[in-house]
Amino acid sequence: MSAQPKKQKKRIEEIRRIELIEAAYRIFIKDGLKGLTTTRICQEAGMSQGILTYYFKDKDEVLFEMVRHANRILMDDVVVRLRGAVTRWDRIIAVIDGNFPESRFERTTANAWVSFYAAAGHNARYARLQRLFYRRLHSNLASALVPAVERAAIDPFVLGFAAMLDGIWLRRGHSEEDISLSQGKQLLTCYTQNSLGTAAVERLKALPVAG
Repeated sequence: MSAQPKKQKKRIEEIRRIELIEAAYRIFIKDGLKGLTTTRICQEAGMSQGILTYYFKDKDEVLFEMVRHANRILMDDVVVRLRGAVTRWDRIIAVIDGNFPESRFERTTANAWVSFYAAAGHNARYARLQRLFYRRLHSNLASALVPAVERAAIDPFVLGFAAMLDGIWLRRGHSEEDISLSQGKQLLTCYTQNSLGTAAVERLKALPVAG
């Protein structure tokens, strides 16, 4: 008879943790890592001050889980787009589109991620999450490129792709006018076409996903 209350308590704890993580994410998107104080997170979640330490070891654990949550949102969007791809080239475009979500390509979001990149330079847990993101990016691109591009050329291509991706988001954070969503996608698409070459691009456009 005591099993049900324990399960219910665990479920409530999971819900509260998710609510705090999502509250931290909303603050992060608006103000970056600098805005993430324990007080603000609790206020945003509609909970009493100090409740955060009941569900998490400390604020750093919340921030780590929040970044995982933010990365998961981005990765899930890419996965959905990949599932709709017909050709290998469509898969590459899906990766580009998924990394430039229309509802999030704004200055505040860009600066939030820049603050995370800066923190990853001296925070081992953040750096681990960033490496995970780059590995997933490499996997998604390589799965499309292998039939049409030599394996030795894939790593340099993905490195340049990731650098372009980071650079476009960094530029987006500078001002509201510097770069638009369509310009960002076009720049990365042009980089892809120029780096791979016309022949490889044509092969990718002709190869079905299952091929």
